[in-house]
Amino acid sequence: MAIADERQATIDQMVQRGKGILAADESQPTIAKRFSSINVESTEENRRAYRTLLFTAPGIEDYISAVITFEETLDQINEDNVPLPEVLARRVIVPGIKVDKGTGPLALAPGDLITFGLDGLAERLRHYKDQGARFAKWREVYSISAHNPTTLGISANAEMLARYAAVCQEQGIVPIVEPEVLIDGDHGLARCAEVTEAVQKEIFHVLHRHHVVLEHMILKPNMVLPGKDHPVGASPEEVAAATLRVFRRTVPAAVPSINFLSGGLSPEQATANLNAMNAGYPDVPWLLSFSYGRALQQPVLQAWQGKAENIVTAQQALLKRARLNGAAQRGEYLASMEVSD
Repeated sequence: MAIADERQATIDQMVQRGKGILAADESQPTIAKRFSSINVESTEENRRAYRTLLFTAPGIEDYISAVITFEETLDQINEDNVPLPEVLARRVIVPGIKVDKGTGPLALAPGDLITFGLDGLAERLRHYKDQGARFAKWREVYSISAHNPTTLGISANAEMLARYAAVCQEQGIVPIVEPEVLIDGDHGLARCAEVTEAVQKEIFHVLHRHHVVLEHMILKPNMVLPGKDHPVGASPEEVAAATLRVFRRTVPAAVPSINFLSGGLSPEQATANLNAMNAGYPDVPWLLSFSYGRALQQPVLQAWQGKAENIVTAQQALLKRARLNGAAQRGEYLASMEVSD
């Protein structure tokens, strides 16, 4: 199969109405923090058991089209000695891989960060592809302050995302491009919209310069939200209006899907916001869907508590959140669904 055909086949499987992406790509420090909240030690076996629980939850293939994994997960097997990427593939869920190596300060741009991991990326992607990964994900983050992000921060982060995406496509891998304007801070909705618009404009300008095929990528952005310390919140309808105003201005129609990150929202808020977008704006050119980590997994962790006897209950919690977000992708979610089975 030609490389372009490989990418198209992956896109066709990932971008489906009523379905979204499960982000299960937590780094070792992040998953240790999540496990600590339920008093579970972050050992290799506990991580394997937890991710196996996620990937084998009955029925999730009806609402989850793809899963972003962490590098460790590609080498792990289930109780039947089946590699976890194959466990997903057998359920017609596309396995993918987080490939960035975390962030650090951007030189001469105080307050801005840059993501590492481009060195050796092509070789790593070939190895991950052999292990079953068909798409990748790279995250850049943008803090909002009186001075950030700077023009340099916006341009440097866009360059990293575009270079990563180009390497992925060259290897037949679909890139998920994730620019996250952080919810931390006391900024208002309008300030988040301003920053998000500037970030997205620069990203697509640089993607074009690097010859990235827009039809063969997925955008994973933040929603436009007031900062978590801002005194005035925003309703799902206000979030939807502000978010779609920005993305209509900045994201070409060629992009097949925008899969929003949950970015510190509660599971219920993330679902309600996504629903408001799809219910209120059915004619946008992209699929509007989800790529949630904590907003899908938080109830699962609380139900699991690291105990084998809780696996079925934990899997039911995942199925419920996946089903509700599948409904939100169709614009059919109702808050009353939260209390019904």
